[in-house]
Amino acid sequence: MIPLDPLPNLIDQVYVRILEAISDRTLRPGQRIRQNELADKLGVSRQPVSHALHLLHRQGLVAESGRRGFEVTQLDPARIRQLYEVRGALDALAARLAATRAASDAAGRTRLEAALAAGRRIDRNTSLAELITLDVDFHRAIYQLAGNPVIEETIAPQWPHMRRSMATVLSELDYRGSAWAEHATIAGHILAGEANAAERAALAHAQTAGRMTEERLRATDEAAA
Repeated sequence: MIPLDPLPNLIDQVYVRILEAISDRTLRPGQRIRQNELADKLGVSRQPVSHALHLLHRQGLVAESGRRGFEVTQLDPARIRQLYEVRGALDALAARLAATRAASDAAGRTRLEAALAAGRRIDRNTSLAELITLDVDFHRAIYQLAGNPVIEETIAPQWPHMRRSMATVLSELDYRGSAWAEHATIAGHILAGEANAAERAALAHAQTAGRMTEERLRATDEAAA
């Protein structure tokens, strides 16, 4: 058999690195991306960088800028609000289903407890990239405990955009603690098998995050005008 070309895996790695940089605002909205410079920083050729940027372009995370160039797209406050409306419905459903399965899925319970414990160890020195990862891990633990893979499959294409929006509010020190307090409330209801309360708490959490993100983005836009 002919050996596989390692390039696709390299493209995936470059894609993840660029996505992380966009999510944690190392690459800021509106910033021009120079492929040669990015390739040098990542220690790769231009080819995987070019492929990764085209994947990000299809997802709406970068836009064409000038001749064969790209720049990081701006976050649209209205679009973020719409995403959180959908996420709120999915998170509420996931929390309800997870609560009904918590008593019978020991592995799922353990995964959720571990995700919550990891998030509660954050402090002022925790990096933005790690905060985003911990937040995503917590919600994915709920989706997995829910036992309905369609929930995670539905939200998965939106995670890159959600990660960007998370950075908007998680960069505020005051919100970090309150976000994990809300996570603890959601997890507590799920682990206690309280489906209705878990559903309400998950919906309220998504609505709060969506509102705060939209308000922060609009304030940023107004300040820049």
